Amino acid sequence: MVSGSPRELVLASRSPRRRDLLRSHGFEFRVSPPDVDESARPGESPEDLARRLALEKARAVALREPGEACVLGSDTLVVIDAEVLGKPRDVEHAVEMLLRIAGRTHRVVSGYAALVEAGGRVEAGVETSRVTLRGIEPEEARRYAEGGEPLDKAGAYALQGEGGRFVTQVRGSRSNVIGLPMERVVPLLDSLGVRPG
Repeated sequence: MVSGSPRELVLASRSPRRRDLLRSHGFEFRVSPPDVDESARPGESPEDLARRLALEKARAVALREPGEACVLGSDTLVVIDAEVLGKPRDVEHAVEMLLRIAGRTHRVVSGYAALVEAGGRVEAGVETSRVTLRGIEPEEARRYAEGGEPLDKAGAYALQGEGGRFVTQVRGSRSNVIGLPMERVVPLLDSLGVRPG
């Protein structure tokens, strides 16, 4: 479906950051959050986990969407010392995470998957960025955590928000750190007939 009407896009994610990224690139879409188990399998690498979860999210939503729609799934992980840091449980956990990654470089790994049920088309990939944070004092980490911003973010910070002040360097895709590697996703969607409005 390269010509003709653009294909409908369905975002399989609850993330407001992913919605913002797609809108900033001119895409119109519907949101249909998936319900999948995000637990890692024994021996699964962060890259394999992110890719698998992106595919599972897209497939879960595709089962209940029109066959011609393109469903986009994604999963973003923060990795340090070979350990995946998820979203903090509470303020204390957020402070602990921030102090662990402060003054160091960590990886942000995003899996992305787009599928069109009708044509049996499935495309997926993984993007990795490296992010360096400056040193953070415990009191500063607590003030930030108590403000609420990090509580629904993997790694307990938001590059595009107040947490951006902790970041000294991003190597690779900045949008990947926010939640969706648009440099990869835009051409992928185009190949499946989804174009900005």
